[in-house]
Amino acid sequence: IYEKNEKLGKKLFITGKGRCNLTNNCEVEELMKHVVTNPKFLYSAFYNCNAQDVMHFFEQNGLELKTERGNRVFPASDHSSDVIKTLEQALNKQKVTVRLHHTVTRILTEPAHDRMQNQMQNQMRVTGICVKDEKGLQKQEHFDAVIVATGGLSYERTGSTGDGLRFARDLGLQVTECQPSLVPFEIEEDFCRNLMGLSLRNVTLSCYTKKKNKDKLLYQEQGEMLFTHFGVSGPLVLSASSHMRNFGSAKYRLSIDLKPALDEKKLDARLLRDFEKYANHDFCNALDDLLPQKLIPVVVERTEIPPHEKVHDVTREQRRRLGQVLKHFSVDIAGPCPVTDAIVTTGGVKVGEVDPKTMESKLLHG
Repeated sequence: IYEKNEKLGKKLFITGKGRCNLTNNCEVEELMKHVVTNPKFLYSAFYNCNAQDVMHFFEQNGLELKTERGNRVFPASDHSSDVIKTLEQALNKQKVTVRLHHTVTRILTEPAHDRMQNQMQNQMRVTGICVKDEKGLQKQEHFDAVIVATGGLSYERTGSTGDGLRFARDLGLQVTECQPSLVPFEIEEDFCRNLMGLSLRNVTLSCYTKKKNKDKLLYQEQGEMLFTHFGVSGPLVLSASSHMRNFGSAKYRLSIDLKPALDEKKLDARLLRDFEKYANHDFCNALDDLLPQKLIPVVVERTEIPPHEKVHDVTREQRRRLGQVLKHFSVDIAGPCPVTDAIVTTGGVKVGEVDPKTMESKLLHG
């Protein structure tokens, strides 16, 4: 293993907020449902090494695991460093040589032997790598095969600086456009500064795009999200982002159901009870039991009910409008944050040129 960083697992260390979500304890079919594009490509990979195989590997190597809500699997210690230690011990057991501070600069190739020529479209094979050591000296190392595991373009500080994509282009492989995915959004409205840091739990987030003047639902899920100084983030938003891939040509909006446990009738009954309790208060001071403090001024403004109108003077129509705002709190997406803020990169080496059974390039042996 040639690692350009000073230690192994820098990206693993920060995953899952430092807890490292290892896998999802479910069947392959369930995993496939959550692959947004081309799940078929991953069939062989997932069936050859499924979630249970991953868990078994770590447990066999001494790491205790636990399964949490949503079938997410974490180390029992909640420390990603324990996952890295387990992998390092497994490497030592297999007598794998690890060279830190070694940067691979290119992949070496030569014409393939005659026996391979019929299989290989361009009759080339990999012979090794060119690598720069910790002293800056360049040297060539020769191998029968090379596995490129460099990551995409996200989390640059962990070493994912697009090296693998450059190697692929230099070798004549097709690289599709790279974009951020599992990424926060910037929003068009300017209320975010006032909501910065506000976390919403147990809300339902729906993502829509315009299709022939109609709103088309792309994604809907219940969970947690977060307002930031520039827009929205958190688990629901990151998941929704993988369904939004055409920012150049499409417009997207989010709709937040702030009270998913209550249908409109039950919500109205709840509002009536609260209005009775706060009958002599100003409207802007009557929503404390219903909403987080930071969100109240934004909701009040959207209802167009005068903030200092007495609650006993609020009409049925105004109350209905409040209910609509609570069930359909709309946010217009300006665009995704840069790839540096993304968790993963979409795009990259064209999978049509990769054998899904082995992950070997179809154009370049080894």
